Formats: sequence, C-alpha cells, structure tokens
Amino acid sequence: MYGLLPGNYFPKTIYIRAAEPLEEVAIKIRNAGFSYPFIVKPEVGMEGILFRKIDSPRYLEYYHRNMPADYLIQEFVDYPMEIGLFYYRYPDEKSGVISALFEKRYPCIKGDGISTIRQLAHKQKTSITEELLKMDDAELDRVLDKDEVFNLSFVGNRYHGATFHDLSDQIDEKLLQIFDEISHQSLFYYGRYDIKCASIDDLKEGINFSILEFNGAGSIPNHIYTGKYTMRQAYKEIAKHWEILYRISGYNNRQGLPYWNVFKGTCFLAGAKLHFRYLRKCDKKLVLKSSSTGV
Repeated sequence: MYGLLPGNYFPKTIYIRAAEPLEEVAIKIRNAGFSYPFIVKPEVGMEGILFRKIDSPRYLEYYHRNMPADYLIQEFVDYPMEIGLFYYRYPDEKSGVISALFEKRYPCIKGDGISTIRQLAHKQKTSITEELLKMDDAELDRVLDKDEVFNLSFVGNRYHGATFHDLSDQIDEKLLQIFDEISHQSLFYYGRYDIKCASIDDLKEGINFSILEFNGAGSIPNHIYTGKYTMRQAYKEIAKHWEILYRISGYNNRQGLPYWNVFKGTCFLAGAKLHFRYLRKCDKKLVLKSSSTGV
C-alpha cells in the first residue's frame, strides 16, 4: 500500500518479520532513525487489532516476542486531527469526487487535579476497558492536572471508542485538487484515506498532513456513522458506493484486468476471516498478559 505513495505522504515505516531476531529489529530501528514513541501494527490488519504505541525498548521486546504475524514499525504522527476522506475517480476521467469527509475523535477523559486516570475512567463511565488494560499501574495511577485531556486510545475507529463527526461542508475544489494529484500518482481510484493533519486548512494547502493508510475495495463508507444519516439513508449510501466500485471494476476489466472467479474470491474471504480471527485472539492475550506482567 505504502509503495504506491510518494514517501512524503505517509509516516516513516519499516517492515518487520515476526521471526526476526530482536537484535536485527533493533538495528533496523536505529538505522531508520526512529525514536520513542512509535507505532506498531500488523502488516495485514483491520479494526486496530494489535495496534500499539511503543514507549520503550522493554515494551517493544515484549510486543515482538508475542507478535504472531509480520508487522510494521511506523513513526508516531502527532498532528491534532485525524480524519477520514472517501475519494473515488473513474479511471477514464481526470478528476474525481470526495464523497465524504469526517473527523475522528478519540475517547478521552478530563483531569480534575485530584483523581488518577483509573479513578477518572470509573467516574466518567468510560466503556473502553480494553484500552485501560494496555496501561501499566504507574500510568493508571497518574493524577491528571485540572482540565488536562488524556486520550484513552490513539486508534481512530469505532471498535476503540472513536466517534465520527461530519466535515462535509469543508469539501471544496482545493481539497479535491490535492487528492486528484495523489490519485493520479498512486493509481488509486476508490476508497477511504485515513489521515492525520494539523488542520483542514493546512490539508487544503498540501502541508502538515500524513496518510496513515488508505483502504480500497473493502472500505466501509464510515461517514454513515456521523449521525447525519437515518438507517435508510445509510443503506442508500452504501449501495451508491458499491455501484461506483462496480463501474470502476468494469472499466478495469475492459482494460485487461481479469475478475476473480467465485471459488478464488470465496477462498480469499475465508482465509482473511481465519487470519483476523487468529489476530483478535492474539490481541486479547497480549492485553491480558500486559496487564498481569506490568510491561
């Protein structure tokens, strides 16, 4: 995925094999110029499974020894906004369409100057218990300053408590021009970009943003969860995007790209289901082990 993008569009990233000796991993990190904290996530992943923010060599060692699949180490991008941007372009047209733009807000708690993170999470009735399990006792017992905002997760999806907020009024020709340019460079015709940026205005200028990932044919039009759609409207939005994908696929097929047959497609989906089921189990074990060992 990242190989399709020019290097300045996405965070610095290196590839790690699960079976790689830890000493070689350390050399790769040093040679790439990484500093803590940084992000680790499976090379093939979804829903934030096995996504972690690594703050120390000790935690990296723990993650690597318990990670069952190849993964990526990626620079931690500290821009204040994370957004989702759905884009499509018919291959025979020069310009595309931004069909959705929304902000992802992480689950958070606010300090009172007295209570610990553990106490605040209980008082403010956060349901993100899985994220709390990933923290050690020292972090959970830290007292937040008054009005200090603490993010319980850095994963911008609904499975980790993020909420989505519509920004469609910010879509304009300036923003479209940026993603038309990216689309032509990467031959990306359909899907959702997940982006961190300093602001929407900076994004429109093509500065201070980083593409965390972009999701193609399997992309969910997540803007249906912003609260502006009824159930009926949400299904219509999904159907609309499927029709667009169908047209793009038909065009590519006419240019010589073969369709998968039913058997190949069914095998792929079954394999993907097994892969992610296995990763979910590993993710849960990693959380429980982390909370019990204090890593």
